Amino acid sequence: MNGQIRKLVAGLLVLYVLLFAALNFTQVVRKDALNEDPKNNRQTIRDFNRPRGEIVTADGVVVAQSVASVGDDQYKYQRTYPSGDLFSGVTGYYTYAFGSTQLERTQSDVLMGDTPSQKVQSVFGGSVNTGKVQLTLRADVQQAAADALGTHEGSVVVMDPTTGAIIAMVSYPRYDANAVATHDTKQAEDVLNFLGAYPGKPLLNNAYQENYMPGSSFKIITTGIALEDGVATLDRTWPNETEWVPPQTNDPIQNYSGHVCGGAMAEVFYRSCNIPFAQLASELGPEKMSNGVRAWGIGEKVPIDLPGAASSSFCGNVSPCDASFFTRQLPLLAIGGFGQGNTLMVPLQMCMVASTVANGGRMMKPYVVDATLDHGGKVLQRSSPTVWKTPIGAGTAATLNTLMVGVVNKGTGKPMQLANGVQAAAKTGTAQLNATGQPQRSHAWIVGFAPAAAPRYAIAVMLKGTTDEISAGTGGRLAGPIAKQVLDFLFVSEQQ
Repeated sequence: MNGQIRKLVAGLLVLYVLLFAALNFTQVVRKDALNEDPKNNRQTIRDFNRPRGEIVTADGVVVAQSVASVGDDQYKYQRTYPSGDLFSGVTGYYTYAFGSTQLERTQSDVLMGDTPSQKVQSVFGGSVNTGKVQLTLRADVQQAAADALGTHEGSVVVMDPTTGAIIAMVSYPRYDANAVATHDTKQAEDVLNFLGAYPGKPLLNNAYQENYMPGSSFKIITTGIALEDGVATLDRTWPNETEWVPPQTNDPIQNYSGHVCGGAMAEVFYRSCNIPFAQLASELGPEKMSNGVRAWGIGEKVPIDLPGAASSSFCGNVSPCDASFFTRQLPLLAIGGFGQGNTLMVPLQMCMVASTVANGGRMMKPYVVDATLDHGGKVLQRSSPTVWKTPIGAGTAATLNTLMVGVVNKGTGKPMQLANGVQAAAKTGTAQLNATGQPQRSHAWIVGFAPAAAPRYAIAVMLKGTTDEISAGTGGRLAGPIAKQVLDFLFVSEQQ
């Protein structure tokens, strides 16, 4: 009998240990997964009856906050976005039935006061210690960028090239997070379904979550690789010609609109001839060109502190993107040298490319969160500038700086000549999307920085080729004035 009792006790003990382990696994290991499960609304109900902190711009504008619910609302708080659609691509939304996105998701613990340090303070302070997220973005510059972009489908990014701090990042079309954050589940669902089907993907922040053919703005990268490898120098010259036939094909590559183009390095850069850059990519060859673009971070997701970042690509959707892809496709390698073919770039990364030149060859990690703070204003965490890549040396960066100044002063970037004598540096791009004989379709780009001698701001403007107006123009003529308007605003605001 005693033996049976011992076996029973042992069995019960084993079951107790298993139960204890299962409970701890559920409560600790699977806590986050269960809380995020859309079928589990208990945590959500509790959260919507707790205060949630603010998201605030660098110039003190509140862009996300919780206010007391009114009427017969079953929840104590309603999340609101006072700037409407202006910052929704960064803040995201916080909803009862459809979860959260963007900073509302990644910074939720800070905003709810659920970080370990905030919980400790809440215990001793006797109240919920909600946090605040302080952005690097400025509301005045964000508005200036949105005004300049208008209803053109595309995006504008402005950043500090020396730190990686993003000062403005706006895209169009965009959406108003207030329409999604409503406690009316059916209304929120209808809005999300409408936005999900709307052309231009307004629920995505196209500035960093999409990639596009860059056209001649990519020539910065090709030139940087060629200068680093010694294939190109400022003294090199190219003959004036209208077409050139790359290896493995009889189909010639032409300059934009079939123009005759050639000259020294500075001239072919500011005139944006295609043939010299196709030849540079061909001379570098598959291995050096593939390694070169990887050095610029192409093929990796843009390392921003927001979720869902896209990656740029030199091979389109082909994976793996390496030298083997181009070995039997040398015409594609040549075309990629001037940003056509399979080349796709994230607008934010093109701003990072301009920033790299401005910052002496160092590419900084971009970020939108300057700091997180507790309820009393104490800093929980502050972002530190971090070098992500160093694709070129300081000498090559200085050469590219000079070449890009030439684009603004003599070439396709003249529309970006700034007010009050501020010298800008830039590279334009007109990415032709249509095949030969089809109606013209092209994206318009300009990327650059200012002042050229001591850069403080880098910018990228991309306009999608979804209309006849954009497709009939060029990057300099269409994107240039937008960049100028934003940069002029920045320098004027500094004087006020």
